[in-house]
Amino acid sequence: MHGAGNDYIYINTLLYNIADPSAMAVAWSAYHTGIGSDGLVLIGRPEGNDADFSMRIFNADGSEAMMCGNASRCIAKYLYEKRLTDKSVIRLETLSGVKVLHLHLDGDKVESVTVDMLEPTFDNKEQYDPAACGVTDDTLMAAGRVFKGTYVSMGNPHFVTFVDDIDTIDIARYGRLLECHAAFPGRCNIEFAQVMPDGGIRTRVWERGSGITLACGTGACATAVAAAATGRSGRQTSIVMDGGTLQIRWDANDNHVYMTGGATFVFEGEAEW
Repeated sequence: MHGAGNDYIYINTLLYNIADPSAMAVAWSAYHTGIGSDGLVLIGRPEGNDADFSMRIFNADGSEAMMCGNASRCIAKYLYEKRLTDKSVIRLETLSGVKVLHLHLDGDKVESVTVDMLEPTFDNKEQYDPAACGVTDDTLMAAGRVFKGTYVSMGNPHFVTFVDDIDTIDIARYGRLLECHAAFPGRCNIEFAQVMPDGGIRTRVWERGSGITLACGTGACATAVAAAATGRSGRQTSIVMDGGTLQIRWDANDNHVYMTGGATFVFEGEAEW
């Protein structure tokens, strides 16, 4: 399945036991020798009583991610259209908390999903500690180029930097270096963004553990928050990524970020492991 081009392999662990999801993510995510994907997502039972289902997500390099907004929308579509639930509001347990998924239905199909991504945070020294490497103004260097950015945590870490040349900047070069910058003890997701004349924000993503991806749900949320926090946009905006557009609203009342977008089945199959 994919959400805005962010594609993952989904396994229903209510049916299949996955002994080593990290190794499977590496093997199956390879495009020439596996299936090809941004990673592996496991749909399962929650550990707590305040959720309906759970999600675990493993990047293409085998590392486990805390949350993926695009994957959560795909899970909502999977659960409803495979008749695993008849709820139009689903509570999904993730490593960054329980996310509430609001399904927008057209008959028996899920047309889109709005995800309550909870509150953003701007201060988490376990994820971002610029002072440890002598940075005092959120300005990081990569290959001799200066990137002024905004750190935003959506449960996972993001560094959003606004640039003037979104279509020409070398995402692979600078994204790889910034992901592993000393300011990020556990590495970081990197968003390169540019505010467009129509008010939308063009965003390109380097995901921690996966590299360049066509979209990132938490990255879209972080970009919208960073734009609003720095006065570049209002609290509701369109985030235009390589794989599609997501609508993001940072609510002024509850301070939660709400992400709306679609989800798509690509194919189903069997694989040996």
